[in-house]
Amino acid sequence: MQKGIHPVYREATVHCACGNSFKTRTTIGDVSVDICSNCHPFFTGTQKIVDTEGRVERFKKKYAKKGK
Repeated sequence: MQKGIHPVYREATVHCACGNSFKTRTTIGDVSVDICSNCHPFFTGTQKIVDTEGRVERFKKKYAKKGK
């Protein structure tokens, strides 16, 4: 490896808007994010399916008959 061309890889702290923070390693320094795995709806299990036209119910009704 050539000397002097690689960036410095150092420890950094990631701060989320929800108040969570954790340590990682990066070349850019400390990072601020809007959402993390601690508050993201997909990872917390609070994700909801938004269905305004009844598509999910139609799908469930249509394929529930074929499954039996």
